[in-house]
Amino acid sequence: MNQTTIQRVVTCSGIGLPSGNKVYLALRPASANTGIIFDIHTPDGIRRVSPAPKAVATTVLATTLGSNGATVSTVEHLLASVLGLGIDNLIISVEGGEIPIMDGSGSTFVFLIRAAGIQEQDAPRKFVRVKKNVSIHVGDKWASLEPYDGYKLSFAIDFGHPAIDETAQFVEVDFNKENYIESVSHARTFGFVNDLEMLWGMGLAQGGTLDNAIVLDDFHVLNPGGLRSQDEFAKHKLLDAMGDLYVLGHPLVAHYRAFKSGHEINNKLLRTLLADPENWEFVEYQDEHSAPKAFTEAVKEPSN
Repeated sequence: MNQTTIQRVVTCSGIGLPSGNKVYLALRPASANTGIIFDIHTPDGIRRVSPAPKAVATTVLATTLGSNGATVSTVEHLLASVLGLGIDNLIISVEGGEIPIMDGSGSTFVFLIRAAGIQEQDAPRKFVRVKKNVSIHVGDKWASLEPYDGYKLSFAIDFGHPAIDETAQFVEVDFNKENYIESVSHARTFGFVNDLEMLWGMGLAQGGTLDNAIVLDDFHVLNPGGLRSQDEFAKHKLLDAMGDLYVLGHPLVAHYRAFKSGHEINNKLLRTLLADPENWEFVEYQDEHSAPKAFTEAVKEPSN
């Protein structure tokens, strides 16, 4: 149950969803106890920010981290994959202020991390174990963290859209039993034509296309290939939540449950968790036998 990093530097480039500009990303190995660090390249040099609930600058359309006037947006898909593959220490270098959207899922980031290789380090992995129920309610939307011996996420959606209503409205992934690569990473972000046209007019979501998102009109999915799975909409919301929660900087030992939650509620949930020391504690596991399977199976190869 030691910490991990990647074995070598890997790079990619792509389109940033907010701006539509080309952006560049490099993932670099980091020493034990470094944590996840974003190096944001700016005209005035590199600004460094570590994920933390209070480091979230905005949650409009995506989770954006900020430090010293510099920001990096759309971090959630990458962070979900970093968590899903069990990476503790990583330097993420970003040129362009955004993580590239790639195909709108976590799949490209899984490919990059696996191509880089995973290296075990000589330091124990540290987890945040939830001790008491914590919840956030905003209107009819809510999210909670509950004690659980492992890592499980349950998410329910309700968009009132014909095409979405035909798919799974509830998904649950227990990482004691399932694998991130197979169960979650493929699910793409999605949006509605009417909303996109409004956002484009506001100078937002400039990079959104059928190549990097599921796009719907009033009745149908417009992507020629349709959906990747019958639960893709709900699974993507669960993927987003995984990334939002890894802003904590440590894996959670908990059960996350949510209904119609999003980036803002997820961030408020983490802040509420940390606000009371009675809600949580740091834990380490001496070996695989004492740890929940959710954290011993994370980096194993999928079945096929």
